[in-house]
Amino acid sequence: MSGSGLQRRGLCLVIAAPSGTGKSSLTRALLAEEPGLALSISATTRTPRPGEIDGKHYLFRNTAEFEALRDSGGLLEWAHVFGRETLYGTPRAPVEAALAAGQDMIFTIDWQGYRQMRDALPQDVVGVFLLPPSMPALAVRLQLRGQDSPEEIARRMAVAQSELEHYTEFDYALINEDFDEAVKDVRAILRAARLATFRQTGLHAFTRMAAV
Repeated sequence: MSGSGLQRRGLCLVIAAPSGTGKSSLTRALLAEEPGLALSISATTRTPRPGEIDGKHYLFRNTAEFEALRDSGGLLEWAHVFGRETLYGTPRAPVEAALAAGQDMIFTIDWQGYRQMRDALPQDVVGVFLLPPSMPALAVRLQLRGQDSPEEIARRMAVAQSELEHYTEFDYALINEDFDEAVKDVRAILRAARLATFRQTGLHAFTRMAAV
């Protein structure tokens, strides 16, 4: 529902970025500052980590269950992550129910997942591609995380260079040089997307009432 109280259709805000660019931090900030935004819960075939709860952090499914959901059209997007056998995907039913109820959803997926979602829900998806200030700056960020070996960092850098070639497919692209400014920019994008005429389904009734 819009700030004026008018009924509207929800939207899917997709944040895509190379690893280390800040999409997870940006997503957490948006969820904290935008009460009308909810995080999409992905389905996965990996085993739960300590403290993870099925239905809250992920929808944990075995491979057969995941593939059955995928093959029946029950996923908006899916992928093998980092070339492993683990599968991740976005269930269609809860997203479509949320959109119909006027709930906005946020997704952190790659450009391939964005393509699939855009094809499945062409009018409901708003894509934002987050770029690093520079490739050397991205390398420093990955090193400072202290999570990966030099070989893994080199692999992630090569993947990042390939991913950057797809920024033109997105509705918006911004450089994450100043984090607070990046959050403001994405909030502005979200605000504008919410006000799209076709998304404000309550405008017809409002204009008819205003004319009386």
